[in-house]
Amino acid sequence: MKLEALTLADADALVALDAVTNIHPWTPPLWRDTIKQQQVVGMRNAKGALTGAAVISRTLDQAELLMIAVAPAEQGKGLGRALLEAILVQLGNDGVVELFLEVRASNLRAQALYQGAGANEIGQRRNYYPCAGGREDAHLYAFYLSAAA
Repeated sequence: MKLEALTLADADALVALDAVTNIHPWTPPLWRDTIKQQQVVGMRNAKGALTGAAVISRTLDQAELLMIAVAPAEQGKGLGRALLEAILVQLGNDGVVELFLEVRASNLRAQALYQGAGANEIGQRRNYYPCAGGREDAHLYAFYLSAAA
């Protein structure tokens, strides 16, 4: 599977993927706006179905990973790692030297993915995310894609 830019034609597939992978999924209008304003990328299976996607916001030589998701049926097969690694390569090739992200404290699987790919935990945001028990912390991570960072 290869990384590809997603377009408005992919909005319904993104909404569906987000609905089954996110505690607080984005609305269809928000997805359409995001596709127009941010870098939205994804990977498809052999049948052309969207199996993973990510949203990246870029400013000069820095970027932020706003969302990454893998279809439940594809989780645990290395697709998340492949998607993340393809994003890191693409951003590095485009001159990005730092990629930042945040993740729920309870999302240990995502934290393991980021740490395994070389991310450094750089901080926390206390009580950042809403959750069933009230609020939970966000862990902040950074990838340094160049020695210049």
